[in-house]
Order: sequence, then structure tokens, then C-alpha cells
Amino acid sequence: MKNIVLIFLLSLCSYSFYGQTLVTYGNKSISRSEFLIAFRKNNTKTKATEKAYRDYLNLYIRYRLKVQAAEDLKLDTLSGQLTELKNFKSQIVDQYMNDELSLNQMAKEAFVRSQYDLRISYIFVAAPKNASPEDTLKAWNKIQEAYSALKKNKDFGETAVLYSGDPYVKENHGDLDYITVFDLPYAMETVAYNTPLGKFSPVFRTNGGYIILKKTGQRPAAGLIRIAQILIIFPFDANEAERINTRIRADSIYEALKHGADFGKLARKYSGDNLSYQLDGVLPEFGIGKYVQGFEDAAFNLKKDGDISQVYESPFGFHIIKRIARDPVSHVANQKTLDKLKEKVKSDARVSLSRQQMTQTILKQTQYKQLLQPDQRLWDFTDSLLQNKTPASHAGITEQTLLFQIGDKKYTVGEWISYRRSVRLTPNLINGKTDSDIMDMYRQMVAFEYYRDHLEKYNPAFAAQVNEFRDGNLLFEIMQREIWNKAAADSAGLRKYYDANEKNYWWKPGAEAILFNAPNANAAAKLQSELSKNTGSWRKTVDDYAGQIHADSGRFELKQIPGNLPVAAGRFTSLITNPDKTVQFAYIIRQYNSPAPRTYDEARGLVINDYQTEMENKWILELEKKYPVKVNEVVFKTLPK
Repeated sequence: MKNIVLIFLLSLCSYSFYGQTLVTYGNKSISRSEFLIAFRKNNTKTKATEKAYRDYLNLYIRYRLKVQAAEDLKLDTLSGQLTELKNFKSQIVDQYMNDELSLNQMAKEAFVRSQYDLRISYIFVAAPKNASPEDTLKAWNKIQEAYSALKKNKDFGETAVLYSGDPYVKENHGDLDYITVFDLPYAMETVAYNTPLGKFSPVFRTNGGYIILKKTGQRPAAGLIRIAQILIIFPFDANEAERINTRIRADSIYEALKHGADFGKLARKYSGDNLSYQLDGVLPEFGIGKYVQGFEDAAFNLKKDGDISQVYESPFGFHIIKRIARDPVSHVANQKTLDKLKEKVKSDARVSLSRQQMTQTILKQTQYKQLLQPDQRLWDFTDSLLQNKTPASHAGITEQTLLFQIGDKKYTVGEWISYRRSVRLTPNLINGKTDSDIMDMYRQMVAFEYYRDHLEKYNPAFAAQVNEFRDGNLLFEIMQREIWNKAAADSAGLRKYYDANEKNYWWKPGAEAILFNAPNANAAAKLQSELSKNTGSWRKTVDDYAGQIHADSGRFELKQIPGNLPVAAGRFTSLITNPDKTVQFAYIIRQYNSPAPRTYDEARGLVINDYQTEMENKWILELEKKYPVKVNEVVFKTLPK
């Protein structure tokens, strides 16, 4: 018991430390947690020591003082500030409008499923959601008959031919061939992966009807492949002689390829695939289930990149396939793999399940209240208005009647009616849906709209990102007004500052030089060769590269000049490759081996920078008087080392 009490007290202490105020300035404060978040974000490579904390705290206090000064001047109400903030919100809001927990779960589920391809057969009996009760019962009885036959060990293919509504069932006997994750509707995929190999599933319902699945095969996933093809087509109604002649042409092309002919050139010349022949026969990357099985088998059976298949015949003609690249399925569920799968989930219909989960989260966070029960009374009232009829007087509903409330916004029956009128213009959106289904669509739509408009209130991470952007913009605005513009315009002050600090503005040993920056080593070597012939026209030479080369001339200190120094005047320094693979070198015009004073014009850039720093320090002292700063040293000592 004593240990439990001690642990409880320690947890209280750690919680109170985390939430305590570290700094006050005027009537505002900086919490311990706020400071630690900022420190860790901006000092990822800095060890957390007392000095590191102290140095950053001083910078952070200056930052908060400047932002406070901007707020007091109401700079945050400027139209430019408001527009930029609105645009920023619109750029980032979508990433916060998903239920991350359910998306992550679906991505992990997709990873597990992606490890295997399944061969599936099915029996389908149509029964749309808007079917009459009689038709639905008829479909139910038919699928149950099929299920009973299977339970009596009747062959699945034969049963499919007898009962399935698949228009191709007589040819395929219900066989869908191999499929993988994302190939089927999510409900079917889930049943397929959960059904044991060699077994058939119970009857299950989809939007289109009733289905029984059987898993007839399972293999390691084939992944994705990129190929090029040459398709020698024959007419749909080609006779045997025409097919033989087409085959002879295909064989001759195959022989040419075996002897080194260029695949792309032959594809452009002979291929009848109008989508790929202009691209040297290259097709978009694909996985299983995209094309007929024989074509996929011919492609996936190629052992290595560059291999070419023998001639393969399909209903469209004769194919010759070249493997370009194979992208196997990842067997490691690392973050990169899961993020990629998450993006596929977002573009798949299954994301609607995540959206439904997000809707429930929104309704809970916004304290959703149902003000009118959505029952037959409301449906009758709705139908009357949609048909331009007068509603029954005893309905007790008008267009002003409140329907539900989300947050502080109340929605009326009239707004619901307007939505119903609008969705009638897109019948595919509501076909097969009940009144209750459409109400769910409306509730979800307005819930997301409200949540998006009030996201800062409900999502701390979004609010923090928005505030960080807002404060950064305010900092730029007030620094421009109070320091940067004033310093640059104060020519007398700048000259006076230079005269008082002239000893700080001396040239160190260096050279008058031209610095060149090229995109790569080949370009740099070529440029240096051209310049060596006529260095005096270096500007024209650089212009001829159409922006690929950057050059700057002037006097530079040794540390600013790339390449091995010293180098005699009239010579180039060695080529230096930067981390981004760009290459620099310099041409030395004149060397300066001794320190020398800079003129005011030469030092002006440095003077402006130093003068701005002096102005800023004086301004900070004024702000500290206006907003007295006090650091809580007790809390400071609790910062983790």
C-alpha cells in the first residue's frame, strides 16, 4: 500500500511539473510543456543540458515578446494575415479529417492480406437493397438452395452454373481466378481472406445481392510488374489462314528480338496496342487480376528484367512480352510500407468505413443532439414537399422544425429538404438507398462541414500547427515594421554605426574571384574548359547554359572560396562536390594576402545586419519593461536532462 501511494504521489508531481508555468511575461505565460515541445522540435541534434535549455529559453522568450507586441498592435487582424492564415488552414485541414486509428488498422490488415494471392470461386444471386420484399425473399431462397447443395458436397462449379447470376458462369463455373488485396469489394475481400483453404463461406449480403465464396487456392503474393509488349492483332472473326499468317509475323518479330533487335522500335512499328505502341510498348505497372490469366502468367513467369517471352496467343492476337521491372510485395511492415497502404485505403471504397467511424467521433466530440426523431412522419413530410404536395396538417412538422444540433449549430427540416432536392440531381448517389440511409449521408456531410470549420476547437494538433503558422507570420510582419525596414532606410544611422565600429569591418586574406556552381561534375568540367579559352566573356558563357550555371563575382575571404587554396591569379581552383551533388569551383583574378579595411559600401550588408541586431536588442529591452519577464527557476530545474 505504501508503494502504491508513493507511485501515486510521484505521478501527481510529474503531472503538476509538466503543466506548471515556466515563464510569465506581462499577463501571459509559457508552460513547461509548451517550452519542451518547442525545444525538442528545434533542437533535434542538441543535447538537453542546462546551458542548452537556458540559451533556447532566452530565444523563445524574445520570440513570444515580439508576437505579443504584434498582437497588441492588432497585426493579426490585417487582411493579408487573415488571408494567408485561411489559405494555410485549407492546405492542411484534410490530413486531420480522417480517423487515423481505423486507417492504421486497415493499413495493417491490408499488409497481412497482401502477403497472399487467393484463388476464389463464387455464386451470386442478385438482390439490390431497393428490391421488393418478394424479390428479396425469392433471392434468399435461391441462395439457400445453393448453400444446401454445397453442404451436401455438390461440386461448387456445377452449383454455380445452376444458381449463380454471373452472366459468364457457364464459361468460368464461378471461378474468379487469383485475386489479392484491393481487387474485390471490401466485404467480399474480408470473407475471402477469412475463409479456410478448400472451404466455402456462409451466405453473406452485399449491396448487389447474396454471395457464397470458396477459396480454391492460395500462394505467396506475386506483387507488381512493369512490362512492354508487342501485340500482333488479328480480326475478331479471323479465319484459320489469317491466324496462321499473323502467327508467322509474330514469330519473325520474336526471332529478330532474339538476335538483338530493339524492342521499342519494333513495338512502335508493328504493335497493334494503341495505348502502348507510342511508348515503346510499355504498359502501366500492374498486379494480378488486371488482365487474362494467360497473359499475366506469361509476364510473371519471366525470371529477370530484360527477359522476353515466347509468343503468347490471346483472344486479341499474339503477344511478345518484355519484363522491365518487378516490384515484389514487402514482407516487412515498416512505416514506409504502411503509409503506402494507408494511401491505397484512402483511395479505396473501404475508406467509407473509416469515414463512418470518424463521423461517430465528430458527433461525440461536438455533443450531437437529435431534436426530431427521423421516422415515418418525417419521411412522409419529406416526400410531400419533394412532390410539391401539401403535407398532412397533423404531421406536426414544418420546414422550421429543428432536426438536430451539432456543436452550437442547429439544423432544420428545411435544410434537410434542400439537401434531398439537391441529391435528386445525382440519382446514382441515392439509388438503392432508404430514407434512413440518405439521412445518414446528410448527417455525415454536415457533421464533417461543421467539424472542418471548427477544427481548432476540437483538434489540439491542428490548433498547434495553425498557431505556429500564425505566430510565425506575425513575427515576420512586426520585424519588418519595427526593425528590418527601419534599419535599411536609416542611411545616417547606418553610416554612424559603421564609423563607430569600423575596426570590425576588415577584409581577411582572400581574393577577387568569380565563383561558379554547376549542377554536376560533367557540366562543371565542360564549363571550366570553355572558360579557360576566354575567361573575360564568362557572363556570356554562363548565359549560354540557360540558368543551369550560377556565378557570382567580387572579393571573397578564403573560407568563402571553393577548392584548394592558395591558387595563383589567373588560375582555377579544383572542383568541389557538394552534398547535393552540385559542383563548385572558382577563378582567381587577384589575391589579397593581408587584412585590409572594408569601405562603407563593401561593408554595407554586414553593417545593416549588425545595426538591425542592435535595434532589436534595444527593442527587446523596451518589451521586457512593457511585459515584465519572470522565469520560475524551480520549474526550470525540473526540465529533463
